[in-house]
Amino acid sequence: MSCGDPHETDCSEVLDHLYEFLDREMPDGECTKFEVHFEECSPCLEKYGLEQAVKKLVKRCCGSDDVPVDLRAKVMGRIDLIRSGHGVPEQDVTAAPAAPQEQ
Repeated sequence: MSCGDPHETDCSEVLDHLYEFLDREMPDGECTKFEVHFEECSPCLEKYGLEQAVKKLVKRCCGSDDVPVDLRAKVMGRIDLIRSGHGVPEQDVTAAPAAPQEQ
């Protein structure tokens, strides 16, 4: 997604780190770069607004629910894989291996 105009911070960088921005998990200087980008780029601002609305909806609807420990472990494991640059695996690496099928 891009508006087609050049920006100091590229649209792909903003969209790749959108949740870090939403969760305020980045340094203030990075947040400022993103805020400037949103002022200049309406497609990215729209995507930001949509993701912010989804995040608020999930919090409102599920905020008081306890998260199962195994689900939390799976999510954190995938986040660690993505942050280490390995991407998301095709199959669930946290699941127990499937039993061999008889032929």
